[in-house]
Amino acid sequence: MSNTVKKELVDILFINPIQRFIGRSTTSGILLFVTAFLAMILANSPLQEWYHDIWKVHFKIGFNDAMIDKDLHHWINDGLMAIFFFVVGLELKREIISGELSNPRNAILPLSAAIGGMLFPALIYFSINPSGEPSNGWGVPMATDIAFALGLLYLIGNKVPVSLKIFLTALAIADDIGAVLVIAFFYTSHIETTSLIVAAIFLIVMIVANKIGVRSALFYAVVGIGGLWIAFLMSGIHATIAAVLAALTIPATAKIPENIFSRKMNQLLTRFVALDPTDDPTLSHAQVVVLDQMRHVSDRAIPPLQKLEHSLHPFVSFIVMPIFAFSNAGVTITGDFGELITSPVTLGVIFGLLFGKVIGVYVISSILIKLKIAPLPTGMTKLHLLGTGFLAAIGFTMSLFIAGLAFRDPLYDMQAKIGVLITTFIASIIGFIIIKIANKKAEAKQNKIVN
Repeated sequence: MSNTVKKELVDILFINPIQRFIGRSTTSGILLFVTAFLAMILANSPLQEWYHDIWKVHFKIGFNDAMIDKDLHHWINDGLMAIFFFVVGLELKREIISGELSNPRNAILPLSAAIGGMLFPALIYFSINPSGEPSNGWGVPMATDIAFALGLLYLIGNKVPVSLKIFLTALAIADDIGAVLVIAFFYTSHIETTSLIVAAIFLIVMIVANKIGVRSALFYAVVGIGGLWIAFLMSGIHATIAAVLAALTIPATAKIPENIFSRKMNQLLTRFVALDPTDDPTLSHAQVVVLDQMRHVSDRAIPPLQKLEHSLHPFVSFIVMPIFAFSNAGVTITGDFGELITSPVTLGVIFGLLFGKVIGVYVISSILIKLKIAPLPTGMTKLHLLGTGFLAAIGFTMSLFIAGLAFRDPLYDMQAKIGVLITTFIASIIGFIIIKIANKKAEAKQNKIVN
């Protein structure tokens, strides 16, 4: 196979999908902000009753005693968001296998920053809300919203160092691991042992299927949704955990290895070139057959993990997350707004995210770099690192999600969500400005060196 053909295939199979995803990161972040803003407007308008009543409509699935009855809001948070967590699990596995988290030295800095960025916000929140139901919200300021954060980076433009994007992505994925563990261990109301055993059986089936070479996405969808997810939903452990576990069982190896793929594509390309070209706009039957075989071989050369991740990203970015934002960000503000934003819960979330995240990400990273335990990523400056700390303070999706799990009292839930929305706005502006300034300084320094 010629180098040109190889390059074109690599572009089609890998480079172009990645570039399209990067482009979607910008638009999905904007869409997320717009839907959240629209939800806030509706929730504080004459249509507020209509807005809140929508999410109370009940839907049932199952039969006889095996019936699951939840309102629309819970179906979105427990069901639709499971797809979001499934993609998080796929990203996590890919990063561990072949991404930034696969190299221990490269992983030290984002992992440490993520841990610091989870511990400090929780400690700050807990110091402000040490007791009672408000103390349950310590997990709210721990998360980072990767879509929002990356969306802002891409809005800044091409001058943002690629290393910064990689660092922030690795940090956010590690952060997601922590958030998933927090939900599993601390925001589970009760555990139904029988359902948990059934879930474990389905999980083992999926792991064994991976080991023996099952590569059918349909198989993993049926067992993962029809078995693992429903069993988790009925066990008391939050069902989104099932989505992450299911993602970790998805095969990361292709049906056809690279060397065999190259040989087969060479053979098929030779056959295609040997066929007499038609003078018509349409292809001959023989050409169509060869191209179909090439498509089939190419399809089998992509690991199921990457295939699912690529195909689900648009759905998650443009459907799942906007619906979640629209259903969860609509907080009706009642009472005195001044009292609301100065309540311990609201301040705990704001200070936890704004100060805790920045301290955890920037200070911890700076210490590791100073001690030469981990290097500052190439192309990044300390100012870039500071800006990244503020971008990490954009909790939004995960923070709103955990707030819904943490509080039973609607007042505390409202206060926490107000804190998340205020912080998202402030952190976005500060992070955006700092990184823009860092880019200009880095560019000026580079020009000075060149001259």
